[in-house]
Amino acid sequence: MKRTCVAITGLGSNPDMFARRALQKFANFAAQQRRDVTTIVMGPPGGGKGTISKRMIKDYGYLHISTGDILRQHVRDKTPLGEKAAAFMNSGALVPDQLVIQMVLDELSKHKAEHVLFDGFPRTKAQADELDKHIKIDIALNLEVPTEEIVSRISGRWTHPASGRVYAYDFNPPKVPGKDDVTGEPLIQRDDDKPEAVRKRLATYAEQTAPLIKHYDDKGVLKSFTGDNKPDLVAAGRRSDAIYEAVKQVLDPLHKK
Repeated sequence: MKRTCVAITGLGSNPDMFARRALQKFANFAAQQRRDVTTIVMGPPGGGKGTISKRMIKDYGYLHISTGDILRQHVRDKTPLGEKAAAFMNSGALVPDQLVIQMVLDELSKHKAEHVLFDGFPRTKAQADELDKHIKIDIALNLEVPTEEIVSRISGRWTHPASGRVYAYDFNPPKVPGKDDVTGEPLIQRDDDKPEAVRKRLATYAEQTAPLIKHYDDKGVLKSFTGDNKPDLVAAGRRSDAIYEAVKQVLDPLHKK
């Protein structure tokens, strides 16, 4: 087994000092860990990273590091970072690095695991360059999902604000269009679920995150998946199932070494 160290660039009132402390904390943590397989999952917001990650955790025992999950917890808890993050998320923009760095550091330092899965992190080329100095990425999985398919799926979500019940018109629509099944009260569409916000978020992703594809392709660890290997599943609205079948063909040999 190999020993690895993990690091990430940081921002703040004194970026250099923060970065040194972050690097040291990651190094101290990672020096005590043994890693067999370190994997990254990339893909556009709403592209199925969460679904794929859950299946990988179940099948391969990965420690799941998702900045999205961490951020959503802070938003739900209405922490200061969560309130700042919500403003960016509601406008369809990506959350700046300085709002997630401390959460990522803390999450990694809490766990010991042989297999680590980074879901949506690193998010920028700069983060990836710094991460490469301290940890070897064995495989980078890139999920390719058509933009309009994501827009259609996300913009079909409607919410009952009082209870938090969510309806999706493509698979669990309300019994009466626009009305909550339980109370009959009107449903609303969140600002970040509206088509224009979704498209903006996807455009931001393509601009800021897509360079990672070239980065990992140049290193020879990139594998991209569209689901086109199983057109019947895609036609049935099960693109994630089709993608995961192809993902397993890549991961199985890696985990049997």
